[in-house]
Amino acid sequence: MTTALNHAATPVAHRAAVDLAAVREQWGDLLAAISRRPAAEWPPREARGFLDRLAADDRAEDDDATPVEAVVGRLPLSIREHPAPLNLDALDAALSVERDLFDLADAVAEQVQRPAVDEYDRSNLACWHLPTSRDIGPAVVASAGSRAYGLHWAAVWLEGRALGEPAGDLFGPIPAPFAEHVASVAGRARRTVEQALNRDSRSTTLDYPCPWCGGPLTGVTQAGAIPAVFCARGEQCPAPAVLDRQRRVWQGAELVDLWLGVVAARE
Repeated sequence: MTTALNHAATPVAHRAAVDLAAVREQWGDLLAAISRRPAAEWPPREARGFLDRLAADDRAEDDDATPVEAVVGRLPLSIREHPAPLNLDALDAALSVERDLFDLADAVAEQVQRPAVDEYDRSNLACWHLPTSRDIGPAVVASAGSRAYGLHWAAVWLEGRALGEPAGDLFGPIPAPFAEHVASVAGRARRTVEQALNRDSRSTTLDYPCPWCGGPLTGVTQAGAIPAVFCARGEQCPAPAVLDRQRRVWQGAELVDLWLGVVAARE
Protein backbone atom coordinates (compact mmCIF):
# COMPACT_ATOMS: atom_id res chain seq x y z
CA MET A 1 0.00 0.00 0.00
CA THR A 2 1.40 3.36 -0.97
CA THR A 3 0.48 6.90 -0.10
CA ALA A 4 -1.46 8.89 -2.69
CA LEU A 5 0.50 12.10 -2.62
CA ASN A 6 -1.18 15.46 -3.09
CA HIS A 7 0.97 17.17 -5.70
CA ALA A 8 -0.02 20.58 -4.30
CA ALA A 9 1.59 19.66 -0.98
CA THR A 10 5.06 20.87 -0.07
CA PRO A 11 8.20 18.70 -0.27
CA VAL A 12 8.21 18.60 3.54
CA ALA A 13 4.65 17.25 3.51
CA HIS A 14 5.57 14.66 0.87
CA ARG A 15 8.53 13.49 2.97
CA ALA A 16 6.40 13.17 6.08
CA ALA A 17 3.69 11.23 4.22
CA VAL A 18 6.17 8.80 2.65
CA ASP A 19 7.85 8.12 6.00
CA LEU A 20 4.52 7.65 7.78
CA ALA A 21 3.40 5.20 5.08
CA ALA A 22 6.65 3.26 5.51
CA VAL A 23 6.04 3.03 9.27
CA ARG A 24 2.52 1.67 8.97
CA GLU A 25 3.42 -0.71 6.14
CA GLN A 26 6.15 -2.28 8.31
CA TRP A 27 4.30 -2.10 11.62
CA GLY A 28 2.98 -5.66 11.44
CA ASP A 29 6.50 -6.95 10.75
CA LEU A 30 7.83 -5.08 13.78
CA LEU A 31 5.12 -6.45 16.08
CA ALA A 32 5.77 -9.98 14.82
CA ALA A 33 9.51 -9.51 15.40
CA ILE A 34 8.92 -8.95 19.12
CA SER A 35 8.09 -12.64 19.57
CA ARG A 36 11.00 -13.91 17.45
CA ARG A 37 14.66 -14.08 18.33
CA PRO A 38 16.67 -11.30 16.65
CA ALA A 39 17.71 -12.23 13.13
CA ALA A 40 21.38 -12.26 12.26
CA GLU A 41 22.57 -9.11 10.53
CA TRP A 42 22.64 -10.96 7.23
CA PRO A 43 20.63 -11.93 5.36
CA PRO A 44 18.00 -9.30 6.19
CA ARG A 45 14.45 -10.42 6.73
CA GLU A 46 13.41 -9.83 3.10
CA ALA A 47 16.08 -12.18 1.81
CA ARG A 48 15.43 -14.71 4.54
CA GLY A 49 11.94 -15.14 3.14
CA PHE A 50 13.35 -16.60 -0.09
CA LEU A 51 15.81 -18.80 1.78
CA ASP A 52 13.26 -19.97 4.32
CA ARG A 53 10.84 -21.04 1.59
CA LEU A 54 13.64 -22.90 -0.17
CA ALA A 55 14.65 -24.69 3.01
CA ALA A 56 11.02 -25.58 3.75
CA ASP A 57 10.86 -27.57 0.50
CA ASP A 58 13.56 -29.87 1.86
CA ARG A 59 12.08 -30.39 5.32
CA ALA A 60 9.05 -32.65 5.49
CA GLU A 61 8.38 -31.67 9.07
CA ASP A 62 7.73 -28.11 7.91
CA ASP A 63 4.86 -29.11 5.62
CA ASP A 64 2.28 -28.20 8.23
CA ALA A 65 4.02 -25.02 9.40
CA THR A 66 2.13 -21.76 9.17
CA PRO A 67 3.84 -19.22 6.87
CA VAL A 68 5.10 -16.09 8.60
CA GLU A 69 3.00 -13.97 6.22
CA ALA A 70 -0.18 -15.67 7.45
CA VAL A 71 0.76 -15.13 11.10
CA VAL A 72 1.44 -11.45 10.51
CA GLY A 73 -1.87 -11.10 8.70
CA ARG A 74 -3.76 -12.26 11.79
CA LEU A 75 -1.90 -10.10 14.28
CA PRO A 76 -3.81 -7.24 15.87
CA LEU A 77 -1.90 -4.13 14.85
CA SER A 78 -1.28 -3.03 18.42
CA ILE A 79 1.41 -3.82 20.94
CA ARG A 80 0.40 -6.73 23.12
CA GLU A 81 1.87 -7.73 26.48
CA HIS A 82 4.64 -10.27 26.04
CA PRO A 83 5.55 -12.19 29.23
CA ALA A 84 8.99 -12.92 27.75
CA PRO A 85 9.61 -11.02 24.52
CA LEU A 86 12.38 -12.63 22.48
CA ASN A 87 13.49 -9.42 20.75
CA LEU A 88 13.83 -6.56 23.21
CA ASP A 89 15.16 -4.21 20.51
CA ALA A 90 11.96 -4.70 18.50
CA LEU A 91 9.83 -4.17 21.60
CA ASP A 92 11.69 -0.99 22.54
CA ALA A 93 11.40 0.28 18.97
CA ALA A 94 7.66 -0.39 18.85
CA LEU A 95 7.01 1.33 22.18
CA SER A 96 9.14 4.32 21.16
CA VAL A 97 7.48 4.75 17.75
CA GLU A 98 3.99 4.33 19.18
CA ARG A 99 4.63 6.91 21.88
CA ASP A 100 6.15 9.40 19.42
CA LEU A 101 3.39 9.15 16.81
CA PHE A 102 0.58 9.25 19.39
CA ASP A 103 2.13 12.35 20.97
CA LEU A 104 2.58 13.87 17.52
CA ALA A 105 -1.07 13.25 16.60
CA ASP A 106 -2.15 14.91 19.88
CA ALA A 107 0.02 17.94 19.11
CA VAL A 108 -1.19 18.21 15.50
CA ALA A 109 -4.82 18.00 16.62
CA GLU A 110 -4.26 20.80 19.11
CA GLN A 111 -2.67 22.91 16.37
CA VAL A 112 -5.07 22.43 13.43
CA GLN A 113 -8.31 20.73 14.55
CA ARG A 114 -11.26 22.98 15.38
CA PRO A 115 -12.93 22.41 18.75
CA ALA A 116 -15.87 20.01 18.86
CA VAL A 117 -19.18 21.88 18.71
CA ASP A 118 -21.71 19.06 19.02
CA GLU A 119 -22.13 15.34 19.61
CA TYR A 120 -21.39 14.57 15.97
CA ASP A 121 -17.97 16.19 16.29
CA ARG A 122 -17.28 14.32 19.51
CA SER A 123 -17.96 10.96 17.81
CA ASN A 124 -16.54 11.76 14.36
CA LEU A 125 -13.74 9.30 13.55
CA ALA A 126 -12.18 11.85 11.19
CA CYS A 127 -11.29 13.90 14.26
CA TRP A 128 -8.36 12.98 16.46
CA HIS A 129 -9.71 12.54 19.98
CA LEU A 130 -7.23 13.30 22.74
CA PRO A 131 -6.81 10.94 25.69
CA THR A 132 -8.71 12.11 28.76
CA SER A 133 -9.06 11.22 32.43
CA ARG A 134 -11.80 12.00 34.92
CA ASP A 135 -11.39 12.00 38.70
CA ILE A 136 -14.32 10.22 40.39
CA GLY A 137 -13.05 10.27 43.93
CA PRO A 138 -10.92 7.25 44.83
CA ALA A 139 -10.64 6.20 41.19
CA VAL A 140 -9.77 7.78 37.87
CA VAL A 141 -11.62 6.89 34.68
CA ALA A 142 -9.39 7.29 31.61
CA SER A 143 -10.16 7.28 27.91
CA ALA A 144 -7.49 6.53 25.32
CA GLY A 145 -9.31 8.62 22.73
CA SER A 146 -8.17 7.92 19.16
CA ARG A 147 -5.09 6.12 20.48
CA ALA A 148 -7.40 3.16 21.06
CA TYR A 149 -7.41 2.56 17.28
CA GLY A 150 -3.68 1.87 17.26
CA LEU A 151 -0.59 3.23 15.58
CA HIS A 152 -1.72 2.31 12.06
CA TRP A 153 -4.67 4.68 12.32
CA ALA A 154 -2.51 7.39 13.88
CA ALA A 155 -0.13 7.18 10.89
CA VAL A 156 -3.01 7.34 8.39
CA TRP A 157 -4.52 10.34 10.19
CA LEU A 158 -1.17 12.15 10.33
CA GLU A 159 -0.61 11.52 6.60
CA GLY A 160 -3.93 13.17 5.88
CA ARG A 161 -3.08 16.19 7.95
CA ALA A 162 0.43 16.48 6.48
CA LEU A 163 -0.95 16.42 2.93
CA GLY A 164 -3.86 18.72 3.74
CA GLU A 165 -6.52 16.25 2.62
CA PRO A 166 -9.94 17.97 2.43
CA ALA A 167 -12.21 17.41 5.44
CA GLY A 168 -14.61 20.33 5.39
CA ASP A 169 -13.84 22.83 8.11
CA LEU A 170 -12.51 20.27 10.59
CA PHE A 171 -8.86 21.17 10.09
CA GLY A 172 -6.73 24.14 9.24
CA PRO A 173 -3.33 23.91 7.51
CA ILE A 174 -0.29 22.86 9.52
CA PRO A 175 1.94 25.94 10.07
CA ALA A 176 5.21 25.67 8.14
CA PRO A 177 7.53 25.51 11.20
CA PHE A 178 5.38 22.79 12.76
CA ALA A 179 5.28 20.88 9.45
CA GLU A 180 9.06 20.51 9.74
CA HIS A 181 8.58 19.00 13.20
CA VAL A 182 5.98 16.54 11.82
CA ALA A 183 8.39 15.45 9.09
CA SER A 184 11.24 15.11 11.59
CA VAL A 185 9.24 12.86 13.93
CA ALA A 186 7.94 10.77 11.01
CA GLY A 187 11.46 10.32 9.66
CA ARG A 188 12.81 9.30 13.06
CA ALA A 189 9.97 6.79 13.47
CA ARG A 190 10.74 5.22 10.11
CA ARG A 191 14.45 4.94 10.91
CA THR A 192 13.65 3.33 14.27
CA VAL A 193 11.40 0.71 12.65
CA GLU A 194 13.85 -0.09 9.86
CA GLN A 195 16.82 -0.33 12.20
CA ALA A 196 14.92 -2.76 14.43
CA LEU A 197 14.12 -4.88 11.35
CA ASN A 198 17.68 -4.62 9.93
CA ARG A 199 16.29 -2.75 6.92
CA ASP A 200 18.23 0.46 7.30
CA SER A 201 21.12 1.29 4.99
CA ARG A 202 24.18 -0.73 5.95
CA SER A 203 26.89 -2.98 4.55
CA THR A 204 28.11 -6.16 6.20
CA THR A 205 31.15 -8.30 5.45
CA LEU A 206 29.73 -11.82 5.35
CA ASP A 207 31.32 -14.62 7.33
CA TYR A 208 31.57 -16.93 4.30
CA PRO A 209 33.50 -16.39 1.02
CA CYS A 210 32.22 -16.40 -2.54
CA PRO A 211 31.63 -20.10 -3.40
CA TRP A 212 32.95 -19.56 -6.96
CA CYS A 213 36.19 -17.64 -6.41
CA GLY A 214 36.78 -17.58 -2.65
CA GLY A 215 36.72 -13.79 -2.55
CA PRO A 216 35.09 -11.75 0.23
CA LEU A 217 31.36 -11.08 0.00
CA THR A 218 29.62 -7.91 1.17
CA GLY A 219 25.91 -7.72 1.94
CA VAL A 220 24.20 -4.38 1.41
CA THR A 221 20.78 -3.17 2.50
CA GLN A 222 19.22 0.20 1.77
CA ALA A 223 15.93 1.48 3.14
CA GLY A 224 13.21 0.82 0.57
CA ALA A 225 15.55 -1.13 -1.74
CA ILE A 226 16.09 -4.83 -2.44
CA PRO A 227 19.01 -6.34 -0.45
CA ALA A 228 22.07 -7.40 -2.44
CA VAL A 229 25.40 -9.21 -2.07
CA PHE A 230 28.57 -8.18 -3.96
CA CYS A 231 31.75 -10.08 -4.80
CA ALA A 232 34.49 -7.49 -5.34
CA ARG A 233 36.57 -9.73 -7.64
CA GLY A 234 34.22 -8.88 -10.48
CA GLU A 235 35.38 -10.27 -13.86
CA GLN A 236 37.88 -12.56 -12.13
CA CYS A 237 34.94 -14.30 -10.42
CA PRO A 238 33.30 -17.00 -12.60
CA ALA A 239 30.01 -16.84 -10.68
CA PRO A 240 26.86 -16.91 -12.88
CA ALA A 241 25.83 -13.45 -11.64
CA VAL A 242 25.44 -10.00 -13.13
CA LEU A 243 28.58 -7.86 -13.41
CA ASP A 244 27.81 -4.39 -12.09
CA ARG A 245 30.52 -1.73 -11.68
CA GLN A 246 33.24 -4.38 -11.66
CA ARG A 247 31.45 -6.45 -9.03
CA ARG A 248 29.41 -9.63 -9.22
CA VAL A 249 26.02 -8.97 -7.69
CA TRP A 250 23.15 -11.09 -6.40
CA GLN A 251 19.93 -9.25 -5.63
CA GLY A 252 16.47 -10.22 -4.39
CA ALA A 253 15.50 -13.72 -5.56
CA GLU A 254 19.02 -14.21 -6.98
CA LEU A 255 20.24 -14.53 -3.39
CA VAL A 256 18.77 -18.04 -3.43
CA ASP A 257 21.31 -19.03 -6.11
CA LEU A 258 24.10 -17.58 -4.00
CA TRP A 259 22.89 -19.42 -0.91
CA LEU A 260 22.73 -22.71 -2.81
CA GLY A 261 26.32 -22.13 -3.92
CA VAL A 262 27.42 -21.45 -0.35
CA VAL A 263 25.71 -24.62 0.92
CA ALA A 264 27.28 -26.71 -1.87
CA ALA A 265 30.74 -25.29 -1.15
CA ARG A 266 30.42 -26.11 2.55
CA GLU A 267 29.49 -29.72 1.75
